[in-house]
Amino acid sequence: MFNIALFGAGRIGQVHAVNIAAHKETSLYSVIDPYQPNAVALAEKYQAKVQTAEEAMQDPNVHGVLIASATDTHANLIELAAQHKKVIFCEKPVHLDLERVRQCLKSVKQHNVPLFIGFNRRYDPQFRHLKNLFEQGAIGKAESLIITSRDPSPPPAEYVKVSGGMFRDMTIHDFDMARFMIGEEPCSIFAQGSNVVDPAIGQAGDIDTAFIILKFPSGAMATISNSRRSGYGYDQRIELHGEKGLLTAGNIKENSVELLSDVGCLSAKPEYFFLQRYNEAYKAEWNHFVDILAGRAESETTGTDGELALYLADKALESLKTGKEVKL
Repeated sequence: MFNIALFGAGRIGQVHAVNIAAHKETSLYSVIDPYQPNAVALAEKYQAKVQTAEEAMQDPNVHGVLIASATDTHANLIELAAQHKKVIFCEKPVHLDLERVRQCLKSVKQHNVPLFIGFNRRYDPQFRHLKNLFEQGAIGKAESLIITSRDPSPPPAEYVKVSGGMFRDMTIHDFDMARFMIGEEPCSIFAQGSNVVDPAIGQAGDIDTAFIILKFPSGAMATISNSRRSGYGYDQRIELHGEKGLLTAGNIKENSVELLSDVGCLSAKPEYFFLQRYNEAYKAEWNHFVDILAGRAESETTGTDGELALYLADKALESLKTGKEVKL
C-alpha cells in the first residue's frame, strides 16, 4: 500500500482524494493545506493525518505526493519532494514563469525522482481511443486537428488576475492535447483573441475568446477554439482529419436519452463542467500514477510536457500582442 500526502484540500484536492482512497493500492495518508478547516475536514473524512509540508516531506511513511495546491506553490513543493525522494504527481502548471519551471525540472532531474504532470485530458477514454485509432493507422497521415474547448461560464476577474491569463490557465490543456494528438512539436503559432464575454476580464488585462493556429513540421495544422462562455454546458470536442478519413470525439452529455418527434429532435446538454466531464480521466491518470509508484510504468506526461505547454502559451501571448505568426 502506497501512502499519499495530498497538498491542497480545495476543489481539485477533493477530487483526487476520492480516487486515492478508492484505489486498492493507495491510501490517503495525510492532507496539507494552509487553511486548516479544509485540511481537517478532508483528513477526517478519510481518517488521514493533517501535516505541514515539512512533516510530510520528512515522513518516511509517505511514498508519494499529490500537489493540488495553489499554482504559486507548485515549483517549490516539487523541488522539496524531489529532495526527499518522493514520487511526484503535480497538477498543471508547474509554474507560470518558464524559467522557474526549467529551474524546477533541473532539480527533479538531479534527484532522479519520477514526476507526473496532471494533463488529465490525455487520459479521457474518448480522447485516448481516438489517439489509439490514429496511431493504428485508421486515418493515415494527420492533416488537420480541430480542438474546441469552451467553459460554461467565465471565472471571476479576481481569479483571472492570478491565473496567468487565458493561454496559461485554460488553453494550456489544448496546447498539450495538440502535441499529444499530432505527435509532433509545432514549428509556428498564430493567436487571435478578444474580450466579448465579460468586460471585467478585459479590465483585468485578459481575453475570454481566442483562436490559435499551430503548424507542424509534417505540414499538419491544428486549430484551437476557446471561449470562457458556453450557454449549453462544457463544450469539449476533438476532430482529427487524415489522408484516409476523419476521427471525432464529441461531448459527453448529461444523459443519452433523445426525443425525436414530428417537431424535431431533443437531447441533453453536455456535462456541466470539468469535474463531471473528466471524472473518468481523473481516475485513469491516477491508475497510471500508481503504476509509476509501483515501478510498472514510467511517467507518460512529464515535466517536459509541462514546460512545452507553457512555452506554447507564452508564444501564443507573444503572437496575440504582436499580431504576427511566431516561429518556434
